[in-house]
Amino acid sequence: MIVHQAYKYRIYPNTGQQQLIRRMFGCCRFVFNHFLEEWNQTYAETGKGLSYQTCATQLPVLKTQYDWLKEVDSIALQSAVRHVADSFDRFFKKQNQAPRFKSRKHPVQSYTTKFTNGNIAIEGNRLKLPKLG
Repeated sequence: MIVHQAYKYRIYPNTGQQQLIRRMFGCCRFVFNHFLEEWNQTYAETGKGLSYQTCATQLPVLKTQYDWLKEVDSIALQSAVRHVADSFDRFFKKQNQAPRFKSRKHPVQSYTTKFTNGNIAIEGNRLKLPKLG
């Protein structure tokens, strides 16, 4: 039996880290909205949506177009693409409504990252996140 484990932390970032976190939110929101728009256009034209694989292969191309996407955690951007694919999967199974665009004005902002190759470290009472320190 596989047991998934997750942790929630309350962090107290300094001003520089707050700026980096806001940049991370913005980049994840941009990637989500970009691929949501592509997905909607493809669905309107062909009647079929995109897959996660096609969107994930377009992510490096998107990073070459927008250099500021290279400054944030790549795993968080991949997770944003995964969220788009999962939301459309749930929509086609009639479990949810159609996904909507993310807004900066929404009070709850978040991003998801994963633990790979020791990128998240706990040192005493401090948490080290990728690209944030």
